Amino acid sequence: MAEFDDVLEGVGPRLRALRVERGATLTELAKNTGISVSTLSRLESGQRKPTLELLLPLARAHQVPLDELVDAPETGDPRVRARPIKRHGRTFIPLTRRPGGLQAFKVIVPAHDPPGPYEPKVHEGYEWIYVLSGRLYLVLGRRELDLGPGEVVEFDTRTPHVIANRGDHPTEMLALFGPQGERMHVRSGT
Repeated sequence: MAEFDDVLEGVGPRLRALRVERGATLTELAKNTGISVSTLSRLESGQRKPTLELLLPLARAHQVPLDELVDAPETGDPRVRARPIKRHGRTFIPLTRRPGGLQAFKVIVPAHDPPGPYEPKVHEGYEWIYVLSGRLYLVLGRRELDLGPGEVVEFDTRTPHVIANRGDHPTEMLALFGPQGERMHVRSGT
């Protein structure tokens, strides 16, 4: 039940932030929703518990889904709402939702990352990378590769490797990673 109370406590600050972000006053919002200024004020300050009767007109007035007002946990919604992860200056957008097994990410590597000197990494797994935009510098053991858009590489991550962007613009790529060394299986449509 504590989780439910935490969700309700967060509604007031979200309502206030939305109203302020849109530059609306309590009086203007009261006119648009039919909810009194005092009720709106008590909702925003957490002195009044939100109800569906109050939240529906507010969601309409702010033009946001109801679940955004209450920060509802995701349910059976089929849309992907991946939350980016920042790691070592890089942005990883998960494209798979299950832990373990094969993982898919869109990765954005900023310009001149890492700044060097390059330290090769080694870990369990197998990786497949498709460059979407920019250039990717890849060191695999003693081999150096410069990959451009549309190029693909796959390798055993137990091979010492460096994934870098030596260019002046970010590089975007799709990466599939199998932590237990699973290789990708590619079939042609013949």
